[in-house]
Amino acid sequence: MSNRELVVLGTSSAVPTRHRNHNGHLLRWDGHGLLFDPGEGTQRQMIHAGVGVHDVGWICLTHFHGDHCLGVPGIVQRMSRDGVTEADAAFPASGANYWERLRHATAFHDVVRIHEHPLSGPVTELDTGGAPFTLTARRLDHPVEAYGYRLAEPDGVTMLPAALAARGVRGPDIRRLQRDGRVTAPDGRTVTLEECSVPRPGQKAAFVMDTRLCDPVLELADGVDLLVIESTFLDEDAVLARDHGHLTAVQAGRVASEADVRRLVLTHFSERYRTEDEGRFAEQAASVFGGEIVVARDLERVAVPPRGPLPPG
Repeated sequence: MSNRELVVLGTSSAVPTRHRNHNGHLLRWDGHGLLFDPGEGTQRQMIHAGVGVHDVGWICLTHFHGDHCLGVPGIVQRMSRDGVTEADAAFPASGANYWERLRHATAFHDVVRIHEHPLSGPVTELDTGGAPFTLTARRLDHPVEAYGYRLAEPDGVTMLPAALAARGVRGPDIRRLQRDGRVTAPDGRTVTLEECSVPRPGQKAAFVMDTRLCDPVLELADGVDLLVIESTFLDEDAVLARDHGHLTAVQAGRVASEADVRRLVLTHFSERYRTEDEGRFAEQAASVFGGEIVVARDLERVAVPPRGPLPPG
């Protein structure tokens, strides 16, 4: 099982279908879990997917349309029932009254402390409390206030065993070299980190839901390894997409192409389309994007792409 993967909990938009639940996606990242936009039925979908509320550290809402938040009461109450005591939640500040209603929708024994992170303005850098990634929210273009999210691992280095061995650096000295940037080798030479490593770009993922095309979409998607993006309409319904503040499959593909995305995940499909239309979403996105495309299905797991091969040491 990958330590970095997307668990798809629902792929429909405003109305669930027989084959697609309301929207919902859990991004698992090295022991951290970010639950994006839990729509109605998400709690049950998590059971089917083999994940639980102990896997959720963050609830991240893009906006307060029902298909993106009606699952919050069930998730929060299940957290208390299962003994989860701490979690974080990010949501548009303008919808704080909706959050409060969802958070306390019914009577239950509430033991979970949720640290709230209201989003406002064009960009919000969220406090992730020492997690091994940053989390950024950017304002999108939708009829109600909506935000997309970008998770980014800091850049690092990959140590080169051959270079270390050639300089006699081993054992605890490797850790000191990583920490201090230089170390004294057994022969008295100073060995630098640059001599024994290559840059390792941090991995990145973005989650973009209901929006028209706008600059923040490209900023969120820029260079990510995994882009999860709404593809509510096919291209022949582009006028509907524009009028309702959504993207088409072609537009999602164009974003992936311009942003140099590695793996594109299309989701949030209108109920107007049939299961047999699924291939058309991939075809239309592929007409403008030559990379890997996943047309998301409920309960599917999509790995964050592994890093490419490292240069020889």
